[in-house]
Amino acid sequence: MALSIGIVGLPNVGKSTLFNALTNLQVEAANYPFATIEPNVGVVPVPEPRLEVLTRIEKSKKTVPTVIEFKDIAGLVAGAHKGEGLGNQFLSHIREVDAIVEVVRFFKDDNIIHVSNTVDPKRDIETIETELILADLQLVEKKLENLKKSAKSGKHEDIVKAELAQKYFDALAAGLLGSTVSPTEEERKYMYEFPLLTNKPILYVANIKSGESAPENFLTLDAQIESEISQLPENERAPYLKELGLAESGLDKLIRAAYKTLGLMTFFTAGEQETRAWTIHCGNRAPQAAGKIHTDFEKGFIKADTVAYDKFVEAGGWVPARENGWVRSEGKEYVVQDGDVMLFKFNV
Repeated sequence: MALSIGIVGLPNVGKSTLFNALTNLQVEAANYPFATIEPNVGVVPVPEPRLEVLTRIEKSKKTVPTVIEFKDIAGLVAGAHKGEGLGNQFLSHIREVDAIVEVVRFFKDDNIIHVSNTVDPKRDIETIETELILADLQLVEKKLENLKKSAKSGKHEDIVKAELAQKYFDALAAGLLGSTVSPTEEERKYMYEFPLLTNKPILYVANIKSGESAPENFLTLDAQIESEISQLPENERAPYLKELGLAESGLDKLIRAAYKTLGLMTFFTAGEQETRAWTIHCGNRAPQAAGKIHTDFEKGFIKADTVAYDKFVEAGGWVPARENGWVRSEGKEYVVQDGDVMLFKFNV
């Protein structure tokens, strides 16, 4: 299942322009609020130069990158948690994604209307986060009432859930994100019962124009330039980036930031038939990585032949890597490392 990232922001901050740039899908980017109601979805291959190297070494018939799914979610406005501006639909779309990219407008342009008439990044962030907090507060308040009643029975599980609900309620009522709460190890078992919008990782993207800047905690992009780059033929993009003085595209920057925020990394499978990249969480063990390929692989896991990417390339493939003694046989406790090239062995 692809990693899903929702692009959110107030109307007319450049969300749809950025989405077009990232996915090269020309969705409507109209100059009026609520041009986007249903989320537009684009599935994009994750840039991974190591994949092509492995394909050449193994002379693979097929190359399969891992992908990332972007959802362009309609602009939020004040009162969204009460249904303002079709807010309920928008909030439900945000619940479906793994992470949130919040696009914040820094650029000034008299020809592009700002929903509040003035450009104020701090205010815009507060507007969106307040709506997410209030939506979560409604959910937690209802659950807290029910859990307090059930906790009176003395059942330990219900008491722990009620304590966690109280923590979330106190934080949200104070205007804090759910992610600021620190659950105990026991409370973590029940976090799944609190699908909070404010528990999702948030990446802040500053949409700027040439010569403008943003605070260091923002990933800065010029959505209009990214859109222009995405419309160029593949072989013209790198020279154009160089001409603009950019080391990489906005897509690369955004995906790298998303992987870091979500604690993700890549391992590979490589062979004559296919070379493929797979995304897993940092800290995953070998059986969990095998399970990404097929659930049966995880259930029947025996071991994984493993070699680091650099050693695989230096050797020039599986056979010479084995001859050099660089292929390790790893068991169930092995923590997979970024770039590992793996071959799983399992019982059917």
